[in-house]
Amino acid sequence: MSNEIKPINVLFLCTHNSARSILAEALMNTIGKGRFKAFSAGSSPRENQKPNPLGMQVLQKVGIATDGLHSKSWDVFAGPDAPQMNLIITVCDNAAGEVCPVWPGHPATAHWSYPDPSEGDGSDAEKLEAFRKTLHAIKRRLELFCSLPDAKLEQALLQTSARQLANS
Repeated sequence: MSNEIKPINVLFLCTHNSARSILAEALMNTIGKGRFKAFSAGSSPRENQKPNPLGMQVLQKVGIATDGLHSKSWDVFAGPDAPQMNLIITVCDNAAGEVCPVWPGHPATAHWSYPDPSEGDGSDAEKLEAFRKTLHAIKRRLELFCSLPDAKLEQALLQTSARQLANS
């Protein structure tokens, strides 16, 4: 009999699944060291949506693998064959206000607001800096979250723990 602890499945949501949610997925899968399994999706990704190249660039620059990162609809995670989530975190204000699917297993939910680094008409250098700042903001919060003791991550407390970090 295996005593292997199952990772906590976390789904990060935003509208297009091209920037913030992709950054959060990659960061958590690195920072979480197997204790967490992160996924990401969008409420309405555009047809043929791909992760923003600037997001991929900032991840690679800090040594985080981008293999397998791709944009997808949140419908992928609402079906019966989808991995069951323990926690769903919206990372953009638009997705936070949308009517979400009914998630199997009734996971805990939280909203962590980040400005969209892909918005605006700045120079390439300014856009890259916006992605870098967003990456570091998400990283700070995920480092705090991933360092929580197991007792704070039990299903009943998961939502409270994640929501408290929205203010940090």
